Amino acid sequence: MSQTDAHGFPLDDARMASDRLTLGVAARLSRYLQVLTQARKMGKTSISSQAISEYTNVNPTQIRRDLSGFGKFGKRGVGYDIDMLIAKIRTILRTAGQHNIALFGAGNLGQAIATSGVFADHGFRISAIFDVDQERVGMQLGETVVRHYDELPDVAGDDPIQVGVLAIPGHAAQSVADDLVAAGVKIIFNYSDALLNVPSDVTVHTSSPAVELLYALYFYLS
Repeated sequence: MSQTDAHGFPLDDARMASDRLTLGVAARLSRYLQVLTQARKMGKTSISSQAISEYTNVNPTQIRRDLSGFGKFGKRGVGYDIDMLIAKIRTILRTAGQHNIALFGAGNLGQAIATSGVFADHGFRISAIFDVDQERVGMQLGETVVRHYDELPDVAGDDPIQVGVLAIPGHAAQSVADDLVAAGVKIIFNYSDALLNVPSDVTVHTSSPAVELLYALYFYLS
């Protein structure tokens, strides 16, 4: 008998489905999850593929096709049960459970990230915040106290970090990335303008508002 998770979904099937995801499907599922999570915060219990489409610009037919590949969801005239679909997509994307994030930089950007709740909404916990500025060390951001960067090895040893978020100047980013790699971190979210050199088994996602704006303007002006 196959094992199931807390929501009754077959673990083996979910893992197999995740192994077969293309980048496009994974990206779209992540966008659906964002909409579903926000809709739940607004008090909604169900949502239609048309409503998801309006927030993601993904065709409703494509949304239904993406979701039907993992089981039968939704009822005609009612839509999708939001709680159930959130749990299912998190299982497919392997984000079910708690994941520790270390945030580097407690300046304006770091403070905005730490207090926004955007990560907590998706099951990620900012378990540690680091900075080199003594005036910021000891600050309380959300539920986390800012530590000095020198404490990284001890913190990573006590409570393994899955994701490192860099909200720091570009000139410091490579050094921090090197230390994260040494600590065994495999995912780095880079808000700086630095181009990071990391081993092939480490994933770096660089987020730049300017690049996103250029992308949007290209399609808007075309």
